[in-house]
Amino acid sequence: MVSCDGLCVEFSGSILFENISFVINDKDRIALMGKNGAGKSTLLKILAGARQPTRGVISAPKDSVIAYLPQHLMTEDGRTVFDETAMAFSHLHDIEAKIADINKQLEERTDYDSDDYYKLIEELSAVSEKYYAIDITNYEEDVEKVLLGLGFMREDFQRQTTEFSGGWRMRIELAKILLRKPDVILLDEPTNHLDMESIMWLEDFLINNAKAVVLISHDRSFVDRVTNRTIEITMGRIYDYKVNYSHYLELRRERREQQQRAYEEQQKAIAETKEFIERFKGTYSKTNQVQSRVKTLEKMEILEVDEIDTSALKLKFPPSPRSGNFPVNLDSVGKTYGEKNIFSNASFTIHRGDKVAFVGRNGEGKSTLVKCIMKEIEHDGKLALGHNVQIGYFAQNQASLLDETLTVFQTIDDVAVGDIRSKIRDLLGAFMFGRDDVDKKVKVLSGGERTRLAMVKLLLEPVNLLILDEPTNHLDMRTKDILKQALVSFTCFKSL
Repeated sequence: MVSCDGLCVEFSGSILFENISFVINDKDRIALMGKNGAGKSTLLKILAGARQPTRGVISAPKDSVIAYLPQHLMTEDGRTVFDETAMAFSHLHDIEAKIADINKQLEERTDYDSDDYYKLIEELSAVSEKYYAIDITNYEEDVEKVLLGLGFMREDFQRQTTEFSGGWRMRIELAKILLRKPDVILLDEPTNHLDMESIMWLEDFLINNAKAVVLISHDRSFVDRVTNRTIEITMGRIYDYKVNYSHYLELRRERREQQQRAYEEQQKAIAETKEFIERFKGTYSKTNQVQSRVKTLEKMEILEVDEIDTSALKLKFPPSPRSGNFPVNLDSVGKTYGEKNIFSNASFTIHRGDKVAFVGRNGEGKSTLVKCIMKEIEHDGKLALGHNVQIGYFAQNQASLLDETLTVFQTIDDVAVGDIRSKIRDLLGAFMFGRDDVDKKVKVLSGGERTRLAMVKLLLEPVNLLILDEPTNHLDMRTKDILKQALVSFTCFKSL
């Protein structure tokens, strides 16, 4: 269906990956895997036509439709949710215009027996078949079904898209993609802004309705249930496994064990050869043998063991002053926007040492309640913070608030004070930013790298109350596990 041949991407003379070739077939459900920065999102953009490779070719049938959902996207303003979603069918107007144009040409021409006339008839037949194969008689029902599946309520349909957060706008874009019924769906972290019910709905849709899917996701369960093929990008090349994620992990371990054995055997042979050369290089009777072994070494292709991401995220929150016994107390707190009631009569107390999770469907008011606690918005009722409470707040869009013109080092250097300034590189290293990474501009970082950088900023000041709104978005699976361990050991936090 879609063929990738010899793809190569270079950044400032450094090769991200090269000579990558594979084919996306109908019914493929492909997971792109690899460490952060390996090139997963870059490859997805190339498949979507959003960027060009340094070398190599992407080929697909002329009429194939490839739909792409990037990590960060905003819908256009000026339409309701329903009207914006219905734009998924706007391409049908182009087909209608094409049919009308061909019919007009056929009416005006009189060369009924010419090859050109027959070609027009064939083109009209092909275009008409494509048009009438799309059932648009119930398109409103289709739009409604997809929007409801992705978590929207019926009363949301006529609201302006400007009233919704970036995460909900991403859902609108996802709805438009699904309604187009493309030949290939490209998804970059599609579950980041979905609740559990919507994720389950999306899983069912991709498994039962999509033609071919290529996705990047750090949601282990979602990847395992949806995909049947795994392509790993590592050290500039790919490994293609016709299995789901869990089975891929087993095969990858076996592959690396084989590589390690082969590498050790080769290194042993090289050492023995060098020892022979060094021992007999001055012996006349061994001259031919020495020269032969020198040539053997020169021609030998040194084996490599694929990198294993052994870098460790040493996440440790700094000591903080003790807060009062009741860091947060709510009494009949509520929030409304106009006539829309988000929540009301919220009354509870958070004790020092509590670990609280706000759960519920999207739109029920979890993030709104957090904003009330942070005093970012007005509210009804009484909300009081306890004695000596110092809050560390990680918002949903925290990573997107970073200044893209700064380097990784400058981002932290601008907010660091005191003795920590001399340890910035060590701190960044603990968050898996290597020696070369600290000089990268924020704008070239992946979603996971930006989230880790934003988390570093959060750690620069001691806090005794953590408020985290979707902190694991864009974090890889291993880093999620490490963050979870760190939060479990934190003495007083609240996680959403």
